[in-house]
Amino acid sequence: MTNGIDPSVPPSGAGCVECDEHGGWWFHLRRCAQCGHVGCCDSSPAKHATEHFKATGHPVVQSFEPGEGWFWDYGSSELYESGPELAPPVSHPVDQPSPGPAGRVPSDWAQVLKGA
Repeated sequence: MTNGIDPSVPPSGAGCVECDEHGGWWFHLRRCAQCGHVGCCDSSPAKHATEHFKATGHPVVQSFEPGEGWFWDYGSSELYESGPELAPPVSHPVDQPSPGPAGRVPSDWAQVLKGA
């Protein structure tokens, strides 16, 4: 799993880059272990973390949720319970809700995700 990981690169921000640019929202966040791009998970409406992998070929993401440290390798479709320590911060702020961000999540978010 060490290919595609640069532990010195910090995350791109506290939320999904593309959702923040376009006023979207996410369910959970994933951080690219190679370049730090933060994108939304496949349970989110836009699935930006997977789109980032498809566009860049960067294969490994780490959960960007508080208290989670697992990694996913898109190239091998393997889950790793742990891996190298990445540059801080290791998650979005703990006061940021999930789904998030606050103020952009529709009141019917659970129904929206069921239909996604």
